[in-house]
Amino acid sequence: MNANLDQVLQAIDTANAADPNLEDGQPTELLYGRRMSDELTRLFPDASDLLQIAARGQHVERWKLKRKSYPEGRVGYLTWRKDQGRHHADVVAAMMQDAGFDASDVEVTGQMLRKEGLKRNANVQALEDVICFVFIKWYFAPFAAKHSPERIQDIVEKTARKMSSEGRARVLQEFDLPNELAEAFTD
Repeated sequence: MNANLDQVLQAIDTANAADPNLEDGQPTELLYGRRMSDELTRLFPDASDLLQIAARGQHVERWKLKRKSYPEGRVGYLTWRKDQGRHHADVVAAMMQDAGFDASDVEVTGQMLRKEGLKRNANVQALEDVICFVFIKWYFAPFAAKHSPERIQDIVEKTARKMSSEGRARVLQEFDLPNELAEAFTD
């Protein structure tokens, strides 16, 4: 691992170690960032340094922008998500600049974190596929336990739509989903 990459990943982990929310006794976003890195390595073993940074920084300091500070409903949720993407990109940009990355690398990473070019940019799409795999692997079951079958189906369909066709095919290979949920991942 090059020193610049290592410095940024450590800075992200340091920031996320301050998360007051815990999961399995660890700061939630620190655990999430490590899961993202692990899944990226598994799915895209040749990922660029910039994609590695974007994956680890996907939720950097996520707890600082509280969902409850935004209006209820879809518009409030989407605004919160967009603001989160900008926040993550800004925080990671400062870390990358401190580590000596050039402006073009910082911008490319920011585009990934803001999800600019989903379905058109290979790196943005790879990041989204990793996000979806992490959700399915680590967060889907707890989510499903709290929601109606209709809500679960809706979320699964939205997740599948964001993924690449290769990502959807891999979900079908790696996860044992009930038929009605698996259908969302077929092309």
